[in-house]
Amino acid sequence: MANVLTDLAADLYKAADLVGRELVGFIPASTINSNGSERVAKGDVIRASFTREVSAIDISESMTIPEGTDQTVDNKTMTITKSRAVQIPYTGEDIRHLNNGIGFETVYGDQIAQAMRTICNEIEVDLADAAYKGSSRAFGTAGTTPFASNFNEVAELRKILVDNGMPVDDGQVSLVLNTAAGVKLRNLASLQQVNTAGNDSLLRQGELLNLQGMSIKESHQIQLHTKGTGTGYLLNDASSALKDSVIATDTGSGTILAGDIVTFAGDAGNKYVVNSALGAGSFSIGTPGLRVALADNAAITVGNDYTANIAMHRRAMELAIRPPAVPASGDAATDVLTVSDDRSGLVFEVRVYKGYRKTMIEIASAWGVKVWKPDMVATLLG
Repeated sequence: MANVLTDLAADLYKAADLVGRELVGFIPASTINSNGSERVAKGDVIRASFTREVSAIDISESMTIPEGTDQTVDNKTMTITKSRAVQIPYTGEDIRHLNNGIGFETVYGDQIAQAMRTICNEIEVDLADAAYKGSSRAFGTAGTTPFASNFNEVAELRKILVDNGMPVDDGQVSLVLNTAAGVKLRNLASLQQVNTAGNDSLLRQGELLNLQGMSIKESHQIQLHTKGTGTGYLLNDASSALKDSVIATDTGSGTILAGDIVTFAGDAGNKYVVNSALGAGSFSIGTPGLRVALADNAAITVGNDYTANIAMHRRAMELAIRPPAVPASGDAATDVLTVSDDRSGLVFEVRVYKGYRKTMIEIASAWGVKVWKPDMVATLLG
């Protein structure tokens, strides 16, 4: 079998590298679980273990070694939800026409880049969607782009995450913004002036520098959330406690959706993010849950539509990406090449299928995303 891809391998890797430079802030901000040699099928389950908070005990001297306190290790799962491909067919006449003009290799390389860009953007959308629906709490004003006059919002997001117990000194925290918020941030004089910013990177190159321990990134796929229709709901819990994350309701009407921002009477200082939609009389907010013990029948208010900029630790969310499954005995592909983008960590598989006077080139990936730790995610409303 002819090795069609060998001569074009350099073009493929170049295309992957170019795609890695797109505004896809969630991909580099997440943990990437990537393996170019291990295939997965849509619906495959990936498991991870998580430990719970524990309680300390008083030390009691004894000549007998204590048994210790049993601990529960939780098992959480994520699922490979997408197996997607872009297919590029070519006939012999197509290739002849191209070689008589600009050249097949030039057009082919551009098509590969666009195919990878398409898949990359789909992955970015999935990450952005999971991040804002899996957040813990929010700060800012819905419908108002942040950073109008300063960047105080960064400190407020940091406070949410620090109060949740997230590590902030390991260089793994990112703030992913849409380009509208990026413009506001770039226009702040305090960040453009060399004497206050410390260098001229923003002024000369437009590079957004780290702020208060967060790596500033931008994404074209920041999500716009449309709120549910819920109104008139009350807390149905006579013993609501600190850290409760399952919120029981009564009365009221309409929907409370994942991603909605809710506030409670008696807790004006916190905006909670709904992680699981209202169903069977309750909904869930992101851990670590309530910051204040609430009274029974406290009014629940659903916030307005918003743009979901996200602050998060890399360990909060995972992207598992692999080449899609093929039969153990192989399929009709005559050549296969796996391209791993070192810049973004994404894995793309390129396969060539030969037919009657025609060739089809397929670029494919299979992936799943999961927010493991909502307490390490906070939303900046825009």
